[in-house]
Amino acid sequence: MKHLTILCLVALCLFSSPCARAQTTASANQKLDAMITKGMADWKIPGLAAVVVKDGQVVFQKAYGVKNLETKAPVDENTLFNMGSTTKAVICIALGMLVDQGKLQWEDKVRKYLPAFQLSDPYITEEARVQDLLTHNLGIDQADLLWVVDSTSTEETLARFRFAEKAYPIRGGFIYNNLMYAVAGEVIRAASGQHWTTFVKENIFKPLEMTHTVAKAADLFKGGNYVTPYVDDIEDGLVTANYNLSDQIGAAGMIWSCGADIGHYLTFLVNGGVYKSDTLLKPATFRYLFEPHAFVNKESFYPTQNLTHPNWITYGLGWFQTDYRGVKLDFHTGSISGLIAIAGVMHDKKTAVYVFSNLDHAELRHAILYKAMDLYAFGDDSRDWHREIFDLYMGFRRQAAAGLKKQAAARVPNTKPSLDLKAYAGVYAHEMLGTVEVSVENDRLIIHFNHFLTLQAHHWHYDTFQSDKNNRYKDAIMVNFNLDQQGAVEEMEAFGERFRKTAR
Repeated sequence: MKHLTILCLVALCLFSSPCARAQTTASANQKLDAMITKGMADWKIPGLAAVVVKDGQVVFQKAYGVKNLETKAPVDENTLFNMGSTTKAVICIALGMLVDQGKLQWEDKVRKYLPAFQLSDPYITEEARVQDLLTHNLGIDQADLLWVVDSTSTEETLARFRFAEKAYPIRGGFIYNNLMYAVAGEVIRAASGQHWTTFVKENIFKPLEMTHTVAKAADLFKGGNYVTPYVDDIEDGLVTANYNLSDQIGAAGMIWSCGADIGHYLTFLVNGGVYKSDTLLKPATFRYLFEPHAFVNKESFYPTQNLTHPNWITYGLGWFQTDYRGVKLDFHTGSISGLIAIAGVMHDKKTAVYVFSNLDHAELRHAILYKAMDLYAFGDDSRDWHREIFDLYMGFRRQAAAGLKKQAAARVPNTKPSLDLKAYAGVYAHEMLGTVEVSVENDRLIIHFNHFLTLQAHHWHYDTFQSDKNNRYKDAIMVNFNLDQQGAVEEMEAFGERFRKTAR
């Protein structure tokens, strides 16, 4: 028995040696790289960057593919991609720093810093705390159309946000809400005296040596090394998307970064708020970011739950949280106009993963996250995550294609508009979403939303029109007109909202 014990100890030492760990890491790297290469081909992804940090060290960092399909310029470690909603975790870190500095508390009322802050519900307005801005459970409905159909200042955007309706009692539900993070950005400004972009550059990017990361989307083009966004349209295939530079809600998802910089960021996350002996956040504050703060209903979670079968889902401060293989996983995706990201950290396993890509909803990101966690946190290569994720989302794509066919089949042929096209021209208004101007040109309706989004719409059937895809979002958008009892145009419906005609 004594000799057996000694042999076991020797074997344990061998497998724990730096050489053995290096071999294990090298094997994991090869397997992850092979899956990414196969996945990129199947998903038709132009460019991608992936990073894995284990035990405080970057163990995998690789750039794949091209920035632009025409120029074929390769993605490198410094190529900028949009972080999307993984930006939210950065905003929460910034607020945590202000907590550490004694400049705010999580439970402070929002109106302490922003006296003009106003929501549609007076009680929620007065009761809203700083932390409530970060957990998607304040009780106000989401209003992303504010930045989808307009481009104005943050102040004007948030002033209009007061018209967003109450959806449930305060802290009594979960509705993902980007606009609340725009408010959080303004709280950073009020508490620190700096615009949130300046604060994160000086207090997060600089100490983490994130030298290429851009906080303002409008500054993206100054450096030159950035990707082109793409959309895989069901009917038209891969098409170039427009850059989304909605800095008015920048704190919700407009930071751009690269593989090299993200490696430093993940190291900071795995090391509990410490980077190269520099403690950026107090341990208690760092842990608080990752505590569960809101329950998430399954309808608000990711379709990958069909494969991971979570027992619970919560939201921290800027992170979705769930169990995976019996261990807590904090993660978040980012998706905006042809660009995607995903970040994941498993603190108990000291493992973190990040993926960028320049293809809209390239869900290979989820496969990379779970495959990396399997390989580096659990030493397991048993699941073909690419195949499982690909099959799952291709099923959704087939459903979407069937929906388009159903829509086309439902079109009633040989109908005409109720009125002459000129009768639909005029100005339409929505108290929250602004103004729409409709004019007629070459038997089409030209529809301008706030001089920001322009649709060229042709007759579909009856009083419904459909835009072509030559617009900011590369999508065919349905627009319907309703008549009053006198047969005159009363309102226009688009994006599920009604705009009332104000001039005829």
